[in-house]
Amino acid sequence: MPDPMDSFLNGGNALYLSELYARFLEDHRSVDATTAQFFSQWEGDRAEDVLQELQGAVWNQHRPGGGGRKDGGDVSVTPVAPGILPARPSADLSDTRKATQDSIRALMLIRSYRVRGHLHARFDPLGLEGKGTFPELEPATYGFSEADMDRPIFIDHVLGPETATMREILQVLKKTYCGSVGVEFMHIQDVEQKTWIQQRIEATGNRAEFTVEGKSAILERLIQAEEFERFLQKKFTGTKRFGLEGGESLIPALEQILKRGAKLGVRDVVLGMAHRGRLNVLANVMHKPYRVMFVEFQGGSANPEDVQGSGDVRYHLGASADRIFDGHPVHLTLNPNPSHLELVNPVVLGKVRSKQTRKGEQGRREILAILLHGDAAFSGQGLVAESLSLSGLDGYSTGGTVHIVINNQIGFTTNPSASRSSPYPSDVGKIIQAPIFHVNGDDPEAVVYAVRLATEFRQEFGWDVIVDMFCYRRHGHNESDEPMFTQPIMYRTIGKHPTTAELYARQLDREGHEGSQWAAGFRANFENMLEEEFAEAQHYKADKADWLEGEWKGLSPLGSEEEHVEYQTDVSRETLQEVGKALVTPPNDFAVNSKILRQLRNKKEMMDSGSGVDWATAEALAFGSLLLEGVGVRLSGQDCGRGTFSQRQSVLVDQENESRYYPLNHIRSGQALYKVYDSPLAEASVLGFEYGYASHDPFTLVLWEAQFGDFANGAQMIIDQ
Repeated sequence: MPDPMDSFLNGGNALYLSELYARFLEDHRSVDATTAQFFSQWEGDRAEDVLQELQGAVWNQHRPGGGGRKDGGDVSVTPVAPGILPARPSADLSDTRKATQDSIRALMLIRSYRVRGHLHARFDPLGLEGKGTFPELEPATYGFSEADMDRPIFIDHVLGPETATMREILQVLKKTYCGSVGVEFMHIQDVEQKTWIQQRIEATGNRAEFTVEGKSAILERLIQAEEFERFLQKKFTGTKRFGLEGGESLIPALEQILKRGAKLGVRDVVLGMAHRGRLNVLANVMHKPYRVMFVEFQGGSANPEDVQGSGDVRYHLGASADRIFDGHPVHLTLNPNPSHLELVNPVVLGKVRSKQTRKGEQGRREILAILLHGDAAFSGQGLVAESLSLSGLDGYSTGGTVHIVINNQIGFTTNPSASRSSPYPSDVGKIIQAPIFHVNGDDPEAVVYAVRLATEFRQEFGWDVIVDMFCYRRHGHNESDEPMFTQPIMYRTIGKHPTTAELYARQLDREGHEGSQWAAGFRANFENMLEEEFAEAQHYKADKADWLEGEWKGLSPLGSEEEHVEYQTDVSRETLQEVGKALVTPPNDFAVNSKILRQLRNKKEMMDSGSGVDWATAEALAFGSLLLEGVGVRLSGQDCGRGTFSQRQSVLVDQENESRYYPLNHIRSGQALYKVYDSPLAEASVLGFEYGYASHDPFTLVLWEAQFGDFANGAQMIIDQ
């Protein structure tokens, strides 16, 4: 005998249920009393969500030959004449109604876990984070009692099986959404992105299995991160280094992004981060020689004596490196950063966009930005929101950034309750509908899994993704600070808390891999190597500056005798006339605004007479002469295409169809391009972006224009730093 639920919840009967519910909404008296009572228990959006589950792509994606649509639309059903309901199911209506009610309520619970399950997840390594109660995650809220927990419920493969008991459903939901990894993705409007994440995490229980070699690699990275900080503390006791202790899982996380990214086509990575953990990243990810790190701690420089520069503290410095991951070469750049937190974000994005532009069509997939943030800064600095808002804009998009929040649950001395108004520091990422993976930093396998999924998402969809790694800060804000003044309970807990490497070694012991024994041997060998590097630091002498490489190769700083050399910068009259002609000659079939036509006629008179040339025209002539010499021009700012005062008009808009024409790009074949972008209503992020763009491209004139002169002070930190 066929299952009545199988009969009732097929495509046609789902439509029947939808039609019946629609009638109920119009007039409660249009359905029988029992059905009306059943529908009255549904709540607004929940009812719509459940109906979408009944009719939409989620169930049918699991059915061979199912009619689910990728865009989340309704399944294909047999057309029904207006006002005529499909025939009622043949099964007994009361039994069917009860089974249907169970299924719908189970779907409501499943959806609640997809939306809010992360609130019950185990993120805090210290166990100090209080967990509230969330009735929407309890079966009782949906009418299930203890007596109902073992009754089979038809869920049509939503979580895998066709039927499952409520006890089994809860077990799967808690494993998937309430473990060491919590996921926020239901705020995403793109159905394909949301479905991709849902299928990936539910198919695996939101967990990855690692080989013995993979586990050993994770433990090795953790020990390197831990022992490097311990060695610095021993040799340079009390010296500021803003160590990574408590957040060591960042190192295997970055390794995984680079390794997985390389396999998916990434060939160039630009990283931006603040001072917390920077020295560890320089040594253990960028592979900056340990001896060079020790030289800098002793007051020396990593650059040759003849390279000029004011220098900076060691935890602000950048570096570049070339590494190989499973046979794939990847160039790495860690941008320098001032003490101003998050200021580096738009600079990195601009640099990545510049690299992508030079690379061409494949640039978006091959060149990746990784930004590391502190929890207090990510939620507190307005530049974060400004930079995120650039992510989908034509002139600024980079094909997605991987963000990692090093969430040590404190900002210097300030608790999260005093530093943000939202549950998580990552909540600002929802302004661009980025998926957010929260993860417990003391579960390094979960961290590696989360960043792997984040990297795959970025490569699949070309969009930003955030990993919020909960960890802690073992010492004070810096190594000479006393955190017990303001957080005594937290720091008493930290004082008794084993390191991540120690915890993971014990886990491997329990799994039968002798992790502690292996770790002890590796620690001893690694410390011996650090001692050797420390000895070699006494004899180190730099031979080159790595920033005179790449696109800047072949260029050199000016010597003191060259600083006042005069260069010829004028161009011929014929060149100016050639540029001027292009400026005032739009296509014949282009409907130019009548007022603009008058401006063009005035400019033509300037070209013919050579007198009365205004500032905007002189600017256009200068741009054009550079383009003819093969030097590109990139200009961005608020309303800069037209110009705040209508003075520039470097983009003509067809008055009939709003197509656009750029006169400066039609001077002569083979010329360089003029690119102009109206920016968002922001200053600091846009100037930072353009500075980053210029830092990679010495052969493009990169310009930012403040909308009004005094608006430049909105970008003052970029100017100062």
